[in-house]
Amino acid sequence: MTLELIGVTVAFGRAEARTTVLDDLDATFEPGRMTALVGPSGSGKSTLLAVAGALLRPTAGQVLLDGEDLTEGTDAQRSAVRRERIGYMFQSGNLLSGLPAVEQLLAAVYINGKRPRSHRSRAEAALSEVGLGHRLRHRPEQLSGGERQRVALARALFLSPQLLLVDEPTAAVDRSQAGELAELLAARTRRDQCVTVVATHDPAVAEAADRVVDMARTARPTGPGSSRRGS
Repeated sequence: MTLELIGVTVAFGRAEARTTVLDDLDATFEPGRMTALVGPSGSGKSTLLAVAGALLRPTAGQVLLDGEDLTEGTDAQRSAVRRERIGYMFQSGNLLSGLPAVEQLLAAVYINGKRPRSHRSRAEAALSEVGLGHRLRHRPEQLSGGERQRVALARALFLSPQLLLVDEPTAAVDRSQAGELAELLAARTRRDQCVTVVATHDPAVAEAADRVVDMARTARPTGPGSSRRGS
C-alpha cells in the first residue's frame, strides 16, 4: 500500500488575495516507513496531512492511496475511506467530551459498525501501550494535555490503519516521554506495514523517522504577488 501525491496544489482566496500553501507537489510515501514532515509553522505540514487524509480536497492534483484517487468520489465515499483505512491524530486531540479514555477508542469501533464490547480488552491494551493503563476511565477534563494527546494517539493506532497521519504527537508531552512515543510510532509502522506521515517540530520524532522531508524546501507557501512551482 502506497500513498502518492501527484501535482497537488492547495490555494486559498482569489486574485491578489490568493495564497498557495502547496504548489504542484509530488511525493511518494511507502509502507513500513515513517516520514517526518518538518519546517516552520505555515510551511504546509498540516495541510499535506489534511489532503492525504481526505479531509481537504486539493485545488489541483491527485492523492492516490493504493491506486485509489481520494480526490474523487462523494463526501460519503471519502468518509468511508477515512473510517476504514486511515488513522488520524489531530494536534488538538479532538477527544469526545465526557467519554472515558477507553470509550474514546471504542467509539471508533462503534462508528465502523462493529461491536465495541468485543474490542474492550484490545482498547485497554492500546492505552497501556502509550502509558495510560492507569487512566482508562478518566475523562478528557481529568487528563493533562499530554495525556489527552496520548489517548488521541492510541485511538489513531487502535484499528491498525493502512495510512497513519499524525500532527505534532509530542507537542504537549514531557520531553522524557517524547522519544518513547516517537519510537512507538516507528515500531508500529514497521510492525503493521502502514504508511505513516508525521508533522512535527520535535527532533526526537525526526530522529526516529525513516525519512525526513523539509517542507520549507519542498512546498514553500506563496502569498499575494508571488509565485513558484513546487519541487
